[in-house]
Amino acid sequence: MKIIKIVAIAILAFFVSSCLTVEKKKYVFEMTGKNTGKLTITYINIFSQMDDSTDVSESDFDELINDYINGNTIEYSYPLASNIKKRLYEENGKLNGEVTMDFASFDAARLYQFDKKSPVAFSVSQSIDGESFENTNGTLGNKDFMNVVFWSPKAKRLEVTTSVNDYNEDDCVSLVKQYRRWK
Repeated sequence: MKIIKIVAIAILAFFVSSCLTVEKKKYVFEMTGKNTGKLTITYINIFSQMDDSTDVSESDFDELINDYINGNTIEYSYPLASNIKKRLYEENGKLNGEVTMDFASFDAARLYQFDKKSPVAFSVSQSIDGESFENTNGTLGNKDFMNVVFWSPKAKRLEVTTSVNDYNEDDCVSLVKQYRRWK
């Protein structure tokens, strides 16, 4: 129960105090054993949304570095995962981030399987950033009432991409300039 409260507070703090967001997220679950594996989350096009037409990109970049890269926000979001590694990088003029972690159970990676013969499931509706389904190498249940992706229990690589926020140059600021100065 304590872990749920910590995660809820971290998520609430993110949405209330920040204009920091991403365009898309890509999840890749690589199964290495029975219900174990490695999760890689790629944050595609990290940017800042204007706050009432005010550019807050500098403070959002500080938040990205202090809370996500050097801080424990990811660890709070995935409390059962281990060996968490984080990095930022530039690709095609956009700032991206990557988080990798090991998981010793499906719970640690936010996956679910009813029994050994059932498909492995990931609920896009329960994702942290209010994400919307975009594509997968699995099967989407039905995004209108069952926003859940399913994979065969024998699958070794599970992929799903979600949309988080649209990037609009009129009210969004890429954080790539701050990253270039920082690195």
